[in-house]
Amino acid sequence: MYTDTVDQDEFQLLEEAFRTDGPEAVFDRLIRKARDEKNHRLLFGTRLMQMRHRLALPLIETEPVTDVTADQRPAYESAFRDAAREAGELCLAAGDIPSAWPYFKALGEPAPVAAAIETFTGGDHLDRVIEIAFQEGANPRKGFELILEHHGICRAITWFGSNQDPESRQACLKLLVRTLYHELADALKQTIAAKEGAAPETDSIAELIAGRDWLFEGNNYYVDSTHLASILRFAPELDDPEMLRMALDMANYGQRLAPMFHFRSEPPFEDMYLDYAVYLRALLREDVEAAIAHFRQKAAVDGDTTPAEVLIDLLMRLGRYPEAVAASLEYFPDSSISPRSCPTAVQLCQLAGDYATLRQVAREREDLLGFAAGVIQS
Repeated sequence: MYTDTVDQDEFQLLEEAFRTDGPEAVFDRLIRKARDEKNHRLLFGTRLMQMRHRLALPLIETEPVTDVTADQRPAYESAFRDAAREAGELCLAAGDIPSAWPYFKALGEPAPVAAAIETFTGGDHLDRVIEIAFQEGANPRKGFELILEHHGICRAITWFGSNQDPESRQACLKLLVRTLYHELADALKQTIAAKEGAAPETDSIAELIAGRDWLFEGNNYYVDSTHLASILRFAPELDDPEMLRMALDMANYGQRLAPMFHFRSEPPFEDMYLDYAVYLRALLREDVEAAIAHFRQKAAVDGDTTPAEVLIDLLMRLGRYPEAVAASLEYFPDSSISPRSCPTAVQLCQLAGDYATLRQVAREREDLLGFAAGVIQS
């Protein structure tokens, strides 16, 4: 129920409206007041009370589930949606995204809020808008842009790890890669200009460091190496050739850094700059056979299955499904143990559309359901 500080004359005017023209006049006056004052709570509450009056329900809701009959519910729910949409639009017109979001979220209509966030640049309620955009999914890409712009790349890396939505995760990862790449390129160009008297015209990191070993003398570095390491850990997820090339350039830059900046990582990326460079180069269809051999050697080590899963995933991404299936059967011979981060042999057959192999693998593993899928689909 809406309450706020109100001029006492307003109560008298409501009584006069009722005596003169009845309940609808009271509602009309409240709606005009809510719109004039951009008071979304009063507007929403008035619209619902107006509908309850028209349905001959008690004006103060006390039993939200039981006091609306089955016959009344369609009209009541329609009024609720209209009231929520009107209140949300009033908030957006006033530039109040946080107040608008609960209404549109309840409606399952995030588009108006997403559009408003798209033009939001900062100011009041910045952190709440970022939460709505990124964490609550109204506009993850723009939310991530706001994090980068207002809180920096360190905070952005932390927030990125919590994003599990594949589509927006790609967009956000591209922003991360592009931001760090340009930061690194700018720092290199400034250093080169100070040494050589003019900044190179190129923005390519590969071209900037080529033939300039002096850039790496004396433990020099040009971006926070922990940021570089964190972004390279995410880089294998990239599906865009331009972004893969940027990530590869940064991995190659990392290989030139002094040993103190070479952080140990988890298998199979222990020598992170080198290993990620090998992987990214393969995704760009460069030195593919060498990359497969590189990760096959790591997968052969007993113990952790992660290297084998990385190899299988790489083969799959390269479209080499028969080899991926063979690797899966080799490294996961027990069908009761499934890989954690890559498809199983049966799933790989499905992805490849190879139903003959699917039937064969399913038969060998006594998988009746997988065999049935192979039979039906072939």
